[in-house]
Amino acid sequence: QITSLVRRAALTQNDNHFNYEKAHNFKVHTFRGPHWCEYCANFMWGLIAQGVRCSDCGLNVHKQCSKYVPNDCQPDLKRIKRVYCCDLTTLVKAHNTQRPMVVDSCIREIEARGLKSEGLYRVSGFTEHIEDVKMAFDRDGDKADISASIYPDINIIAGALKLYFRDLPIPVITYDTYSKFIEAAKISNPDERLEAIHEVLMLLPAAHYETLRYLMIHLKKVTLHEKDNFMNAENLGIVFGPTLMRPPEDSTLATLNDMRYQKLIVQILIENEDVLF
Repeated sequence: QITSLVRRAALTQNDNHFNYEKAHNFKVHTFRGPHWCEYCANFMWGLIAQGVRCSDCGLNVHKQCSKYVPNDCQPDLKRIKRVYCCDLTTLVKAHNTQRPMVVDSCIREIEARGLKSEGLYRVSGFTEHIEDVKMAFDRDGDKADISASIYPDINIIAGALKLYFRDLPIPVITYDTYSKFIEAAKISNPDERLEAIHEVLMLLPAAHYETLRYLMIHLKKVTLHEKDNFMNAENLGIVFGPTLMRPPEDSTLATLNDMRYQKLIVQILIENEDVLF
């Protein structure tokens, strides 16, 4: 049976899916005073631009050595200046969480008081209030107060969550996997399509996979209240398709051509979250 096959594959993959590897974010750096490479332990020669420094964790190495440094960057919170617009893996490693805390906080709030809200995720909140929530997360991190006493309109919290996904430098469904997801969506046989989507899911970086998994479980809960909120998996696919995936090359034509497949991917992920993740 396809479902048990997919589920078994997913379970074996998930065992090691929290190995959150992250490449270093090296930038050319001019060091004041003598400096040694933290990879080969040799002296860095020259007066300017002697080597590179990782702007996420502060590792200092020769430019040549940077090619051999393993993907073991452990970002330092002091260097991460904001929550929004920050690379997803960088953020979760800096906070030592499985998912971005913005996602956890917003979903917790929405599930506590917004699941029956008509047009949830489709109705927009006030832009300036959404910006306030963004600034609160950037300033206070997981201490940000997004409770009903400050933001009674749940659409503001839903808007802040969508904005977080839109602001990611690499979307939740990464540029690397984008075309593979679109190709999978074009398969007409439903079982084969599900298998293909599952295979591509396994190519996502661990933090992206876990964020997507958590979001789909939440969106499935949203659809269970469809008679109150009027949001089914297809409606949510229309909202979240372009929010979670963008074509690597910024072409309007590609985006327009792919929109129905983006919608379909998210719709399938919601409807089959128990099988796919």
